[in-house]
Amino acid sequence: MKILLTGCAGQLGRELKRSLASLGELVACDRRQLDLAQPEALRAAVRTVVPTIIVNAAAYTAVDKAEAEPAAAEAINTVAPGVLAEEARRIGALLIHYSTDYVFDGAKPAPYTEGDVPAPLSAYGRSKHMGELAIAASGARHLIFRTSWVYGLHGANFMKTMLRLGRERDELSVVGDQIGAPTWTRHLADVTALVLARHDLPNLPGGLYHLAAAGETSWHGYAEAIFAAAQAAGLLAKSPVVRRITSADYPLPAARPANSRLDCSRFRRDFGLALPDWRTGLTDCLADARF
Repeated sequence: MKILLTGCAGQLGRELKRSLASLGELVACDRRQLDLAQPEALRAAVRTVVPTIIVNAAAYTAVDKAEAEPAAAEAINTVAPGVLAEEARRIGALLIHYSTDYVFDGAKPAPYTEGDVPAPLSAYGRSKHMGELAIAASGARHLIFRTSWVYGLHGANFMKTMLRLGRERDELSVVGDQIGAPTWTRHLADVTALVLARHDLPNLPGGLYHLAAAGETSWHGYAEAIFAAAQAAGLLAKSPVVRRITSADYPLPAARPANSRLDCSRFRRDFGLALPDWRTGLTDCLADARF
C-alpha cells in the first residue's frame, strides 16, 4: 500500500510516521511541505502521490485561539478534510481522519456513543464536527476516529504543561469537574497501524468510531497522576500540591464539555482492538522520557 500522511511533524503525526512506516511506501508531509490551509495544494499532492490510503493527522488544535479566528480553524479542520475526502473518492483511496470529544456539549451523564448528536460548545468543536460531516458527505471510503485529551512527547499538551509547571511551582490549581480519558498518541498511532495491517482494504469496516483510552479521570486527577508518574520516572524531584477547582473558577475563551467520555465498544466489536487504560499509557509515555 502507498500512504500519504499529513501533519507528520505534529504530536500524533510523529507517532504515525513511525507506526505506518512498515506497512508500505509512506509519503509523510509536514506543514512546510503541505499546508492544509491551501486546498489546491492538497488536491495537487493527492493527484501526484496517488495513495491507496490518506492519513490526515494535521489539525488546528488551538482551542481558545479558535474563538478569535474561527475561519482559520475551519480552513484546516473543515475545508481541508473535505478536500482530502473528495480526492480520496476520485482515486478510490481510503481516508483516515481524527476528530475530537469536543464535538459534544458534555451534558450527557453517560459516555457518548457514535449515535449521539453532536452539539459543540466552541469554534474548535464546530470546525471539527463540520469536518466530519464534509467527509461523510463526500462519498469517500473513510474511517473517522474520535478521540479525547490527546497527549504525547511532542508538541504542546496538558501533560507537558503540567511537568513544566510542576518544576516551577509548589502549588497548582486544576479543574476537577471535567471528565475524560487522556489518550497517548503512540497508542492511537499503533492501533491505526494494526487496523490497516490486519484487514484487507476492500473488507475494512468504515465510518465513524470512538477511539480513546480506557478508564476516566478529571483534569485534576490527571495532573496528580502525571506528577506521581513523573516522580517515579525520575523526571520530578517532588510533586506540587494540586488543588481542585471548578470550571467557573478558571474561565477560558472556549467552553469545554464537562463530560468527554467516549464509548469505544463499537471499535472493539468491529476491529477486536482496544486502547489500554489511560494510566498505563501515561506511565509508559513517561518511563523513558527526558524533558
